[in-house]
Amino acid sequence: MTIEEIKEKIAEDVKTNPIVLFMKGSKEFPQCGFSARVVQILNSHNADYVTRDVLADPVLRDAIKEFSDWPTLPQLYVKGEFIGGCDIVTEMNEQGELESLLK
Repeated sequence: MTIEEIKEKIAEDVKTNPIVLFMKGSKEFPQCGFSARVVQILNSHNADYVTRDVLADPVLRDAIKEFSDWPTLPQLYVKGEFIGGCDIVTEMNEQGELESLLK
């Protein structure tokens, strides 16, 4: 699949799933500290979310960065909107902004 085809799949994925986390690994087995941190935050809110493992698909890994115009992972999408990476999600959580977004 081309990057453009993958970006179309990403667009569909974030549209059909209320909360999607593009990350290294899975929510059961995060493969980096930043991904693990976001998983921990989402789990603390009992969020119902899906994850996409960018390590399993190098094209997806490149495509998601192009799709969001954001260079790092993980990347959180809520209700079709790009929220941010680990630092932004952590900050929103600490300021109490994340909880209402996830409901």
